[in-house]
Amino acid sequence: MRVVFAGTPEFAVPCLSACVQADVDVVAVYTQPDRPAGRGRKLTPSPVKQAALDRGYRVEQPENFRSAESRRTLAQFAPDLMVVVAYGLILSQKVLDTPRFGCWNAHASLLPRWRGAAPIQRAVLAGDTHSGICLMQMEKGLDTGPVIARSATPLAAEETGGSLHDRLSDMGADLLRQQLSILAATRSAPASDAQPEDGVEYAHKLDKAEAAIDWNRSAPAIERQVRAFDPWPVAEADVAGERLRIWSALALPDAANAAPGTLLAAGRDGIDIATADGIVRIREIQRAGGRRMAARDYLNARPDLKRPAA
Repeated sequence: MRVVFAGTPEFAVPCLSACVQADVDVVAVYTQPDRPAGRGRKLTPSPVKQAALDRGYRVEQPENFRSAESRRTLAQFAPDLMVVVAYGLILSQKVLDTPRFGCWNAHASLLPRWRGAAPIQRAVLAGDTHSGICLMQMEKGLDTGPVIARSATPLAAEETGGSLHDRLSDMGADLLRQQLSILAATRSAPASDAQPEDGVEYAHKLDKAEAAIDWNRSAPAIERQVRAFDPWPVAEADVAGERLRIWSALALPDAANAAPGTLLAAGRDGIDIATADGIVRIREIQRAGGRRMAARDYLNARPDLKRPAA
């Protein structure tokens, strides 16, 4: 079973490992071109490229598949299947039709909910009770293809974008490994179910501007915002005249009885801020240019803020 793998970020690396464990022949790995990163803006390979090179795989990094040459190169690998996981490129129908069994995509949501670029963060932000992985037969539409297999998981009470990312990455690898093994054994296209028309939601790409906290929202909504944007882009807010990154926060059920944004209390348990509906307790922050720290440690440098709860 000749497989071409296409992926870019860390999320996709376990799925590349799953291809090895499923005992298929990975004939090439496609990934995004190296991008500038870090303070020195040095060209840096993607996590998938690094993992592929470590395993001795051939790596291809086309900007896109618009040229006939890039499509010929893909065809020369004579793939039975192309596995696509967070690759970052939209594939044309010509590319999708190149492998014998087409292209499979491991998508981090329970389709048709959260099609698109940021399904993990959108699930946390919306307060979904469950998320999961769908292995989908790709077609030209955005995450519209029929689903081959799916696996669901409940969201924990303090689920973050990072914790859900890691769990779904491993779940995607498990699901892919199972289905690759079946395909390699049967050599026949698996059954799939068309996505229902009801329940479609689009997970639009994250914008850093979304990280700004608006205290005029409810406490639960703000808590979800903080959790969803951990580890990126990280929620931020003005607290007592200082712009802080907010890494951890908890919605309290108490009524604020003060204008949104008012600092109500500050002590060992955290910094309590009034919202339009309820109170948010900030538990972990980061000052500009500083390190991530517990709110109580921040208060050691800001004793002027310390005040008991009313």
